[in-house]
Amino acid sequence: GLKVSVNGAVVSDTLEDGRVLSGVGGQYNFVAMAHHLQTGRSVLMIRAVREHSGGIESNVVTNYGSCTIPRHLRDIVVTEYGIADLRSKTDSEVAAALIEIADSRFQQQLVKDALAAGKIGADYVIPEDARNNLPATVTQKLARAKRSALLPPYPGGCDFSDEELALAKLLRNAATIQSSGPLAILKAVLKADTGAPAAVTALAKLGLDGELNIKDKILRRLIAYALASNSR
Repeated sequence: GLKVSVNGAVVSDTLEDGRVLSGVGGQYNFVAMAHHLQTGRSVLMIRAVREHSGGIESNVVTNYGSCTIPRHLRDIVVTEYGIADLRSKTDSEVAAALIEIADSRFQQQLVKDALAAGKIGADYVIPEDARNNLPATVTQKLARAKRSALLPPYPGGCDFSDEELALAKLLRNAATIQSSGPLAILKAVLKADTGAPAAVTALAKLGLDGELNIKDKILRRLIAYALASNSR
């Protein structure tokens, strides 16, 4: 889903102003079916925060002018900060569960709005273990799991070599720089060292070491810059 309101309704296809981002597909049908099956459950995943050029906004919201999955079909919602089991819960319990898996930078406003709407008790306090829902917290936890070999990139294995996985990461980093705007691209192009030994090897593997058009020349320098940035 795209967003979830604190009453448990999920937005997955259409924005408040009527812009359609995707078809509903079978999402509604699968969710409804989960409620009909005796042992069925619906699990919807939503990023807690949306990042854009103007900043960040919470995807756990007080209310929203569009709805794909209505509140009466609420079930399990997952963000990077946890799991909210909403089925058969009161509105107050649902609001609390969703606030506790929201990004902590927005939790206090969500509580304030829920209180104003009478959707949560005046004695509600965000639990201690839900007050540090921040990207850095997730990064730290994932880093510990990776160091202890509990979270390999491909748990079921893959056909890529370690070298190819490293190159794929370089390409993603280069794409991030490219999407950051003209100034970021210019900085990378001017500071890139395509003659560094590691860059020479990587660029050769990617076929960016021969005669290139202007687009590939820029890509070559972006990758060389991304490689140098990773090694710092």
